[in-house]
Amino acid sequence: MRHLERPDRPRLAYHQTQGRGPTIVFLPGYASDMSGTKAVAVEQWARETGRAALRFDYAGCGESDGAFEDQGLADWRDDALAMIDLVAGPVVLVGSSMGGWIMLLAALARPSQVVGIVGIAPAPDFTDWGFSDAQKMAMLSDGRIEEPSDYSDQPTVTTRTFWQSGEANRLMHDPIALDMPIRLVQGQRDPDVPWERTVRLAGLIAGEDVQTWLIKDGDHRLSRPQDIAMILRAIEDVFGEIE
Repeated sequence: MRHLERPDRPRLAYHQTQGRGPTIVFLPGYASDMSGTKAVAVEQWARETGRAALRFDYAGCGESDGAFEDQGLADWRDDALAMIDLVAGPVVLVGSSMGGWIMLLAALARPSQVVGIVGIAPAPDFTDWGFSDAQKMAMLSDGRIEEPSDYSDQPTVTTRTFWQSGEANRLMHDPIALDMPIRLVQGQRDPDVPWERTVRLAGLIAGEDVQTWLIKDGDHRLSRPQDIAMILRAIEDVFGEIE
């Protein structure tokens, strides 16, 4: 594991696998980190196929420095951009859940570097549709909310800082100016990201080489062996288009 030192932001922990490019950069979901099943599986596939890969933790998450509750969506987008800039060459972004929102923002910010995208249950704009009005009011008045998590024994904390940053960076109100091979892998039994939203996202992306791959019995994690195999196939498919 290595660390990226930055003068104005917490240092970021990352693992980098050398190989031929473009480099696959994995973007975790909310309150997740680079040790997750999908991130590790993508890195292992890259190593086995001789491809370059990078996985990292956002500030305040996993092995990176910083406090989780101090971070906004734009901060984590900037963390992703720092990793893309570290690679320096072309990248394929693989974003899971919230990472699927960040991958879109990062691709818009680095259009010459991002040459392909794979979204895994991507969740752009979830600060809008993922919370009730009561929860939004609680975040504004109290500064944070806590919810039971299906993925951890610790509650999921969402702060006013994160929510406001998310609302300022919503994408799905206009066409999304991306033109590159894009594959979106989505479970139809996902309790967190309705699959219809992913289909709508595909329709908003300006480019023509966009496909949505639906897994009828897939949940939000998409971490079963058959789900991982589908994700790797999507990555292979993107590389097949750009090479």
